[in-house]
Amino acid sequence: MPEPQAGLVPPDAQGQRLGLGGAALGNLFSAIPEADAQAVLAAALADGCRSFDTAPHYGNGLSEHRFGQALRGLPRGSFTLSSKVGRVLRPDAQAPRDQHGYVQVLPFTQRWDYSAAGTRRSVEDSLQRLGLAHLDMAYVHDCDAATHGADHPRVLAQVLDETLPTLRALQREGLVRHVGLGVNDVQICLDVLAHADLDGLLLAGRYSLIDHSALAALLPLCQARGVRIALGGVYNSGILATGVGAGGELRFNYARAPQAWVERVAAVERVCADHAVPLRAAALQFPLAHPAIAIVMAGAQSVAQWQDSRAMLAHPIPAAFWRALREQGLLPKDAPTP
Repeated sequence: MPEPQAGLVPPDAQGQRLGLGGAALGNLFSAIPEADAQAVLAAALADGCRSFDTAPHYGNGLSEHRFGQALRGLPRGSFTLSSKVGRVLRPDAQAPRDQHGYVQVLPFTQRWDYSAAGTRRSVEDSLQRLGLAHLDMAYVHDCDAATHGADHPRVLAQVLDETLPTLRALQREGLVRHVGLGVNDVQICLDVLAHADLDGLLLAGRYSLIDHSALAALLPLCQARGVRIALGGVYNSGILATGVGAGGELRFNYARAPQAWVERVAAVERVCADHAVPLRAAALQFPLAHPAIAIVMAGAQSVAQWQDSRAMLAHPIPAAFWRALREQGLLPKDAPTP
């Protein structure tokens, strides 16, 4: 099996396969006070976490500011940090405080820009917000058909012709160490890999306890090509964190959960109850069994949530639990299990 790419796993990992994702700390869905955000980052660092991911999209730069404040005083070789390109921020004193699912964001508006100039500006702007001199990984963000609709063919062509070559140029200049895609869509990964080499992927929500859409084609391809995957969205935006029995709004992949997914989670929860396995533990541990997955990125809004993720990753799960899921058709027969 190919060795993991540097920049996708912590330099001093010692088995640590849990990173901290930055969407929640950009005020996704709800505002987090600055002190609380810094407490989450401090707790992750104290626990040995050394892999971090953020993006300009997350709170219009708010997440990057917060990560930079926590990380810039540390020895640069002691952690790995990724951010993303594809959206450029423009100062706007009249910008809405709530944008794109984020609340109380910084006073900017976003525009899509996958051009060579926009890609370079995005990386340089991110480094200024972070207060750092290089990114360990730069991901091309949300370049999929579901996001761009009829404009997708043009976007894909520009990603191949401008974005990725520019990131490789920035890599040669030392501003970026590795290059990949940060998406929540399988097909765009296959489309780009058909024409370009990538060092890694940040794939959100498409290889989880309930959504196995990356299993058949993408994960084997990545394993064969040595493209290591940092996996985000292991709770599919919340439904695998809360379960379906507690009431309240159920989110699946950033939106209200469709009934079919609610019913699937309910079936998994019944197996969890039979085997005394917390749903969150199963959700965190399942994807790490696949050899293409290097690390999972947890999106914690509080110290308690971060500590819970740490505990759930270590929670013992009997082999009988995974067998029961497979026997009930809730896991594919070829999906590796812990």
